[in-house]
Amino acid sequence: MQQNKQVVLIAGGGIGGLAAAIAASRAGCAVRLFERAPAFAEVGAGLQLGPNGVRRLRDWGLERALQAVAAFPERLQVRSAVTGAELAAMPLGADIARRYGAAYATLHRADLHGLLLGAAQSQGDLQTHLADAVARHRQSDGQVTVTLTSGATAAGDVLIGADGLRSVTRAQLLGEQAARASGHLAYRAMVRQADLPAALRTAQVTAWLGPRLHVVQYPVRRGEWMNIVAIRHGTPPADLDGWDHAANAADLESALSGTCAPLQDTVRAVPRAGSGWRLWPLSDRPPVRGPLDLARGRVALLGDAAHPMRPYLAQGAGMAIEDAAALQAALEAAGTPMADRLRHYASQRWQRVARVQARAQRNGRIFHAVGPVRWGRDLALRWGGARLLDLPWLYGG
Repeated sequence: MQQNKQVVLIAGGGIGGLAAAIAASRAGCAVRLFERAPAFAEVGAGLQLGPNGVRRLRDWGLERALQAVAAFPERLQVRSAVTGAELAAMPLGADIARRYGAAYATLHRADLHGLLLGAAQSQGDLQTHLADAVARHRQSDGQVTVTLTSGATAAGDVLIGADGLRSVTRAQLLGEQAARASGHLAYRAMVRQADLPAALRTAQVTAWLGPRLHVVQYPVRRGEWMNIVAIRHGTPPADLDGWDHAANAADLESALSGTCAPLQDTVRAVPRAGSGWRLWPLSDRPPVRGPLDLARGRVALLGDAAHPMRPYLAQGAGMAIEDAAALQAALEAAGTPMADRLRHYASQRWQRVARVQARAQRNGRIFHAVGPVRWGRDLALRWGGARLLDLPWLYGG
C-alpha cells in the first residue's frame, strides 16, 4: 500500500464504479478498479440525466465533455397512449437550467460511460484490472483485502461495491438477497433519426401513458439518434440468454395494439429503420432502510449495488453520480477514521435514495394505471400541468 496515500478498491467498472473512481481520485486517493468484463463497454441504451446529476458532472469539470455527446431537450410532454392527446408538458432547456442551475440531458449510456472512463483515466493514480472481478472481501484492522476471480488478492483502505444489481460485495456485506422481479418487461431500441420519417423524429422527451404500459422516447447523441423504451406488464422468457430478440418487435406491436396511431407508427418504424428491440426484464430491491444498508466498516455500496431502482423517475445514473459526489466529500475528511467517513457517506445518502426508490415504484403504478385511477391521473395531469411534472426536491437536491 502506498505510504501517505490511501487506497480505494472499487468493484465494478460501470457508470457507478467509474464515478466512484473519479471521486476517490479527486479526494487524493489511489484507486484500484476491478471489472469482470474483458473490456470497458456499456449496452446500447439511453438514459436521462436531470439537473441534479448534471451539476455533479460540472463540478468535476465534465460539462464540456457532456455537451459534446448529449442532447438537451427543450420540452417534456406526457401524452395518452390510448388517444394520443397531450396531458401535460413542462419546459426544459434554458428554463430548467435557470431554475436548478444545470441542464436536463439525455444521452446514450455508452457515451456517459466513455465520458466517465476518460475522466477517471486522466485523474492520475488509477489502475484498472479487466476480466478480474472481486469475488469476496475481508475486513481487518486498518485495511480491506479482496480476493479476485483470478485468485489474486489486493489490499486497500476501503472497498466500494459498485458491481450492480446482483452485487457480490453487497451479498457478502448484507447477506444474500435475491433481486426482486418487477413483473415489467422493457423493450429498448436506438434508431438514427435520419432513418425515420420526418414526422416521427423528436427533439423532446415524450412519455406515453397507457393501461399496464408506457413508452418513453427522447433524442440522444446531439439529437442525431432517438432512444425509445416501451415497458409493459409481462413474464420474461424462461431462457432469456437464448431468446430470439427478433421476435420482440411482433410481441411489442401486439402489446400496443390498443394504443393510438402515432405511437404505433413510431414503434413500427424502428425495425423499418434497420434497428431492433432488445428485451430486459426489470428487477429492483426494496427501498434502503437505513445507513447500514449502504456502509459497514470499511466497505460501502454505491449505485445499483446499493439501491437499484425502477426507471420510472429516470434517476438510476443520477443517483450513482450523486453517491460518488457524497463519497468524495466523505473521503476528503482527512484525519477521520475511514469507517467514520463511510458512516457519514451512508448517513448523507440513505434517506434520499430511499425516497427516490419509493417514488419510482409509485410512478410505475401511476404510469400503468387502469380504470378510474387512470381517468383520475389524466385529469390531474391536465389540471396540474408542469407543476405536477416538476420535482424541486429531486432536481434541486
